Amino acid sequence: MLYDKLDNNKVKCKVCNHRCTIASGKRGFCRVRENRNGTLYTLIYNTVSSEAVDPIEKKPLFHFYPGSRSYSLGTIGCNFRCKHCQNWMISQADLEGAVTFEIPPETAVDRALATGSRTIAWTYNEPTIWHEYTYDSAKLAKEAGLATVYVTNGYITPEALKHISPYLDAFRVDIKAFTEEFYREVTRAKLAPVLESSKVAKELGMHIEVINLIIPTKNDSPDEIRELSKWVHDNLGPDTPIHFTRFHPQYKTLELPPTPVKTLEMAHEIATDEGMRFVYIGNVYGHKYENTYCPNCGELLIKRDGFSIVDYRITPLKKCPICGENIPIVGEYPESEQP
Repeated sequence: MLYDKLDNNKVKCKVCNHRCTIASGKRGFCRVRENRNGTLYTLIYNTVSSEAVDPIEKKPLFHFYPGSRSYSLGTIGCNFRCKHCQNWMISQADLEGAVTFEIPPETAVDRALATGSRTIAWTYNEPTIWHEYTYDSAKLAKEAGLATVYVTNGYITPEALKHISPYLDAFRVDIKAFTEEFYREVTRAKLAPVLESSKVAKELGMHIEVINLIIPTKNDSPDEIRELSKWVHDNLGPDTPIHFTRFHPQYKTLELPPTPVKTLEMAHEIATDEGMRFVYIGNVYGHKYENTYCPNCGELLIKRDGFSIVDYRITPLKKCPICGENIPIVGEYPESEQP
């Protein structure tokens, strides 16, 4: 799907913002889309490297069917080269040498239903490069009453996002930094297309939550965090959940220390000062800012213990029980569904 035929049997892929021009016999930057004599093929349709049933909070999605299960699938490959990738074993693997198995879209939806999952998520590596499979699966998932989730780096093109948008409900996007320099040096991509796709997802009516993994010395300056927070506020809205998460040394960044908790707390304060109403701290077990508070009166509304909800106090009408403030949650909490 989504490519143009060019002269000399070349093709131009339009799924991600690398927009690779690929000669016959070659593959794109993602290494899983191959030009064969002027026709572009996906090499990973049905190809699964990872399958699990996760709490939706693990994505993390805190305002999307809270407390529910998410049937989660990943494949092989990525259109980024993040030096700090925690799933590099699959994202940077060569397809030919990877351990994979096949799950057709129909089977994936059946398994999601059988596990009692409320959503199906494409995650663990970048779902954009899995476009044909996720498109077919999402269409079937919606027909079966499941909600659908992309856990994404946001490098999808507007064309691809609009193509899948009738069947995609949530866009959980990493905005990894707020400088082009970081994206160029750490991911081998660009920031601007990520911001553009996030705005398009918002315009298309998807639920959006933003993740910013704060890496010491790389993207942790107060000024950068403030600019990111302002951008999210002005372009995605003050009710957009934003998660500042703790970095731990991975892959090619073993020389860096874990993020100090005080840096995350600084980011929380900055984003709140900039008008963001739901700001979270992640990868710090037991921190008070993994909970949801009423942005109007400060009442504790959702208390979390890791990926589990231990107290849920938002009313069935999705209001604060103390002051009546509207709380933007998509879907019902399973234990609070009314007859």
